Amino acid sequence: MSDSTTSTYDATHRLSISDPDAFWLDVAGDIDWTTAPTTAVDGSRPPFYRWFPDGELNTSYNCVDRHVAAGRGEQAAFIYDSAVTGIKETITYAQLLKQVEEFAGALAVEGVGRGDRVVIYMPMVPRAAVAMLACARLGAVHSVVFGGFAAPELAIRIDDARPKVIVTSQGGIEPTRKVPYFPMVAKALELTRHTPGAVIVAPRHDQFPDMAFPDTPGTTWSYWDEAVADSEPAAPVPVKATDPLYILYTSGTTGLPKGVVRDNGGHAVALAWSMWNVYGIRPGDVWWTASDVGWVVGHSYIVYAPLLVGATSVIYEGKPVGTPDAGAFWRVASEHRAVALFTAPTAVRAIRKEDPEGLEIGKYDLSAMRTLYCAGERLDPDTYQWATDNLGKPVVDNWWQTETGWPIASNLRGLEPMPIKPGSPTVAVPGYDLHVLDADGTPLPPGEEGNLAIKLPMAPGTLAGLWEDDERFVSSYMSVFEGYYSTGDGGYIDEDGYVFVMGRTDDVINVAGHRLSTGSMEAVIARHPAVAEVAVIGVKDHLKGQRPVGYVVLKSGQVRDPDELRSELVAMVRDEIGAVATFRDCTVVQGLPKTRSGKILRKTMRQIADGQQDVAVPSTIEDPAVLEALAPFLRQQG
Repeated sequence: MSDSTTSTYDATHRLSISDPDAFWLDVAGDIDWTTAPTTAVDGSRPPFYRWFPDGELNTSYNCVDRHVAAGRGEQAAFIYDSAVTGIKETITYAQLLKQVEEFAGALAVEGVGRGDRVVIYMPMVPRAAVAMLACARLGAVHSVVFGGFAAPELAIRIDDARPKVIVTSQGGIEPTRKVPYFPMVAKALELTRHTPGAVIVAPRHDQFPDMAFPDTPGTTWSYWDEAVADSEPAAPVPVKATDPLYILYTSGTTGLPKGVVRDNGGHAVALAWSMWNVYGIRPGDVWWTASDVGWVVGHSYIVYAPLLVGATSVIYEGKPVGTPDAGAFWRVASEHRAVALFTAPTAVRAIRKEDPEGLEIGKYDLSAMRTLYCAGERLDPDTYQWATDNLGKPVVDNWWQTETGWPIASNLRGLEPMPIKPGSPTVAVPGYDLHVLDADGTPLPPGEEGNLAIKLPMAPGTLAGLWEDDERFVSSYMSVFEGYYSTGDGGYIDEDGYVFVMGRTDDVINVAGHRLSTGSMEAVIARHPAVAEVAVIGVKDHLKGQRPVGYVVLKSGQVRDPDELRSELVAMVRDEIGAVATFRDCTVVQGLPKTRSGKILRKTMRQIADGQQDVAVPSTIEDPAVLEALAPFLRQQG
């Protein structure tokens, strides 16, 4: 990148790294503080860095009250669009304030106060966001568990967080079925050592009629409206910037989830800054993140970030396809005049699979939409090109993790839009000192692939630690490379400073002594015109150590001779990566196993192929039947 095109970005990023106090204290002025901070970062106990340690604020006040006080109470805060029920609702900032302060009062009646925990086990309905904001209002710590998680997984999270209250609903709605929550909550309470005092239920009587409360000794049940009627609206409670806002559990290598802790101050400052500088979103813009509040994307960019800057956030209950068709996303974007859509690449691939020519896009007026953002997994060049060609708008990848809470690398559309390179999320976001390291922790030159790591301290808004487990925090993230946070992803940074994330480092395979990225092979295969999705894994090989094996899902309507297609794909990989890849095996399958957030379960696939016993299938799997159907093919290759 030339100086003329990167001067603003370069200067901003350089200042954020060289003088974080000056940079972030200035940015902190966009937040309302009850006690303004005078220090940005406290590094007295590395690797436990604390942001704005002498500041006090309330996140709920910053998300709701201040916009009403500024005279914008009649603006929409949330637009709820349920494709599975047909219900649509607009909630203004003034209405949201009333709901949040009332439900915070209901939680207070149950003894919830500053530092107490509340588990939220909800479908994609507005009251899930209200419950989160009500917790923040009291200085309580929420832990949102994806609605529909199995009872044992819910029980693990209840035992770890030890909540005073569980907030739930009667059930969630999938395109082909309804999922009652009461039996799972009741079973989880049977399994737990900790007994919450109360369960508060946001009803869906029209969808789940005649559901009686379960009998759970020691835990009382009540409906939301009844709980609110017996309470007084609660005022916002100032908390320290370093106090926890929420716990969000992410899968761990031991099988026990890790409770990522997010603070109040750094989180508010970073997310507010990101909305304009990363995403180009102004107050009053309609912003749509097609995710779930159970995931980090939902926490950051359905609830907190849009409200922190006074935007309007769409809460969508539905799927990219099947509710009712592959035009669902375009219908929502058009109807609500969303200026941007933020979703996972797997959603775009699902749409492309059903509508390979993009015909559904042409049925809707997308003139208000400026940008399509993708995150959650690598945006492969082929998917990027399809979306770009059919939408005629910038398609912007951004790379981040549950642990970071907001992008590590992105194309900064508000600060300084940059040329897009397919396959790259562009550059490191200000606040992140990103490096590529070899196995010994030595920085690598541009273009050389290695381990992507962030020099400490990380930006504000990233994980403050793991819930009551400092030792695991250090061993999981800070012990691989001294002075760095290890992202667990591999990749490289090119001569222009563009970041290329090639996949998890455990997806780098060793073929006869050659280290090869399965992500690079997937990128090649994804360019084949018949391929909708692909996963390449490394399986054990008694001669070469490992060998790559591919599994592809074809686009809708494609019928190909398996042997002929395999030959074409093998030739493509050989041409672009070389014979050293020894890519010879590729199987057409009906689907790939994924988490509910869209990540393909490559590690689980590899374990099955290698004949590993007692494979722990992640609780986040979207559809276990897909993995069951694929397992015989995996075992055959192994």
